[in-house]
Amino acid sequence: MDDTGRVLVIACGALAREITALKRLNGWAAVDVSCLPPELHNRPERIPGSVATAIREARASYRQIFVAYADCGTGGALDRVLAAEQVERLPGAHCYEFFATSAVFADLHDAEPGTFYLTDFLVRHYERLVRVGLGMDRHPELAAEYFRNYRRVVYLVQAPDADLKRRAVDIAASLGLAYEERQTGYGELATTLVDVVRRAGATVVIEAPRPTTG
Repeated sequence: MDDTGRVLVIACGALAREITALKRLNGWAAVDVSCLPPELHNRPERIPGSVATAIREARASYRQIFVAYADCGTGGALDRVLAAEQVERLPGAHCYEFFATSAVFADLHDAEPGTFYLTDFLVRHYERLVRVGLGMDRHPELAAEYFRNYRRVVYLVQAPDADLKRRAVDIAASLGLAYEERQTGYGELATTLVDVVRRAGATVVIEAPRPTTG
């Protein structure tokens, strides 16, 4: 039997920290979160099927389900799955867009299409997901090929952290790219989840992330 008093958020593992923080800050005791592996981003064609399986497995327990993914490189395949399941997702093409908000991201892209974007998650896991994942640890010369059309790094900051900023600056320097940052907070991740929880009948009080030191 479904639990009509609870909301299940099926999320990309790259958003686990941010969604957990929003739950804590807003007291969302009636929101449950189930995360899929962030490594799915390396094989985006697998995201729609993985999300569909997670939705179907949860149907017996939840009437209210929300998917915390953007399109994430699925080329509309995720939207087709969600339309069939009658489940909503986060706005936009990727996490950079919903963290920055669509309008701000469009301005960033128009100003410099050759931009490599970082988020808090990607800074934390850059070594594993980018440097090792793309083989640059074994073949440093690949960096020049991968990033030859890039001109800058823009770090979209969810929760200010001095160590993460230092690491982001080092990443830009290692790639020979200019460095910029934008304080985005949780952007449309926060506002969208607030709306989802509110429509499910819960009281919400949104707060901003607090700066941390490490």
